[in-house]
Amino acid sequence: MLKDVIILLPELSKASFVERLNRFVGLVDVAGQVCPAHVSSSGRMRELLFPGNIVYVSPLPAGKRTQYRIHLAHHGETLVSVDSLLPNRLVHKSLLQQALAQFRGYREIKKEACYGESRFDLYLEDGARRCFIEVKSVTLVEDDGVARFPDAPSKRGKKHLQELIRTLHDGFRAAVIFVVQRNDARVFSPNLVTDPLFAEALRLAASAGVEIYALGCSVSRQGIGLQNYLPVEL
Repeated sequence: MLKDVIILLPELSKASFVERLNRFVGLVDVAGQVCPAHVSSSGRMRELLFPGNIVYVSPLPAGKRTQYRIHLAHHGETLVSVDSLLPNRLVHKSLLQQALAQFRGYREIKKEACYGESRFDLYLEDGARRCFIEVKSVTLVEDDGVARFPDAPSKRGKKHLQELIRTLHDGFRAAVIFVVQRNDARVFSPNLVTDPLFAEALRLAASAGVEIYALGCSVSRQGIGLQNYLPVEL
């Protein structure tokens, strides 16, 4: 069922990454022409977006701030999706297709659901069954196959975990789904070195009853699809 959930990509052109101007704009060399390109993630991704690395881009309509959008980057021979919004689309599609066994049977599926002063990526409801889901994009995989999140300190990520614990106290179900946007991970674990506060918050959330899942992906120039569940080591 997981392998039936695929997000297709537009036609992509091969490019060489030149430099990152800010969190959301980088320069790419497309057929000898250096152009600005949108980076759809605020993560550091230093192992992916560095001068000379091969990336794959699609053109944006005239009038946009950048000429291209970066979709994929190489890490050695591994293709990695660098679009931090794509995991939300993948999980939403998987819920609609009833592909995730842990979340089947919910009749109502909403994006961007508010709870108090918080906003979570997804909300599921079926009568008295109510569930909030937060989706996290993972691009970093270490040489030993361990996928890590975050790749930079994330106060926002820690806050989301604390807020999910609050929903449990009010009778909701709560879950975090880490989507690893590459196919070379064997396990997921929080990035204790980069963000020990997030790692501790994730352990506290799990002990409080927040469900933690990690999903690996298949990635090609044609599309990105959910591939398998990964073990989670906290």
